[in-house]
Amino acid sequence: MTDTAILMPAPMPAAVIDALDRRFALHRLWEQPDAGAFLADHGAAIRGLAANTLAGRVDAALFDRLPALEIVANFGVGYDNIDARAAADRGIMVTNTPGVLDAEVADLTIGLLLATIRRLPQADRYVREGRWPHAPFPLSPTLRGRTIGILGLGAIGKQIARRLEGFDVRLAYHGRSRQADVAYDYHDTPVALATACDVLIAIVPGGGGTRHLIDADVLRALGANGVLVNVARGSVVDEPALIEALQSGTILAAGLDVYADEPSVPDALLALPNVVLLPHLGSASEHTRAAMGQLVVDNLTSWFGGHGPLTPVPETA
Repeated sequence: MTDTAILMPAPMPAAVIDALDRRFALHRLWEQPDAGAFLADHGAAIRGLAANTLAGRVDAALFDRLPALEIVANFGVGYDNIDARAAADRGIMVTNTPGVLDAEVADLTIGLLLATIRRLPQADRYVREGRWPHAPFPLSPTLRGRTIGILGLGAIGKQIARRLEGFDVRLAYHGRSRQADVAYDYHDTPVALATACDVLIAIVPGGGGTRHLIDADVLRALGANGVLVNVARGSVVDEPALIEALQSGTILAAGLDVYADEPSVPDALLALPNVVLLPHLGSASEHTRAAMGQLVVDNLTSWFGGHGPLTPVPETA
């Protein structure tokens, strides 16, 4: 397979680059002085694409420049950066990295939830600024007595729920349909879920189908004691509506790991005292990123070894 041309539009972890270099003819598009000229000269030979969110849109326009493309192996479980339907129309396989990051994202979600409700970053700053000797840190809200709604009870959502069961809280969820084997309360719309809970955790896929799923109506339903935690995609939340809700007291607080225009975070969010902001850390541990990278390599190796994809996305499965 060493003569099989693989294109990597944007950098990935060094271990992924090294592994693909050993197995394929890897082309690093970000190192090319003129990416357009490179694609014009070499695009017809590219058979595989190793993509991530830094690669930008992987869509029909790019596919047209890669007529021999067979597979797009995405570094991440979310693949809203890839037009999977356009790939399917062209017979191009798309894979992602499910499973290997579920536990890490679930752990991070619990940490972000606790940090937001108990105001842990604010308390850390209070100590560092030398304010503790002059007055105790103000009492925080609590997780006690809360109902937590999970918007998207997929593999990661279920892991989040299992962890929350140990906190003795009531759980509810919304998804495309009720799950027969799930005992948590089901609500048939996001507004209904928000009305029934006072913590809302978003863990749905990105893309057009979930854009602004959490809007002003959902935030009003969540209420003045409500806390939003978004570990899904920034597009899932109407960001201006969220800012207004945090400023006006429509909701109590928010913990955000994702944003509408990453890595740009609106100044209005940065200025708010009732929001905890993380730089998209969901799966960002050395252990999990290594597992994700290995799955990218394994998908490409399996495909070009004639064994098919390991983790195809539904549109191209």
